[in-house]
Amino acid sequence: IVTARLSKACPLNPRQRGFIRAAGCSENLKLLQSIIRSSKREHRPLSVVFVDIAKAFDAVSHQHHPH
Repeated sequence: IVTARLSKACPLNPRQRGFIRAAGCSENLKLLQSIIRSSKREHRPLSVVFVDIAKAFDAVSHQHHPH
C-alpha cells in the first residue's frame, strides 16, 4: 500500500527490485547476469554493490500492541 502511494508521488525506476512486488530472486539474478555480460561485451567498467540487510531490523520490536 505504501509503495503504491509513494510511487504516485515519486515514480520508481523500472529496475527497482527492493520493497516492491516483483519476480523472485531468479529474475534478479538473470538481470545481474545480463548487466555483467553487457559490461564485458562493451568493455565498460561495472561496479556492483550487495547490501545485506538481514540483521538490519533486529533492534526493532516486532510485537504489536493494540491501543
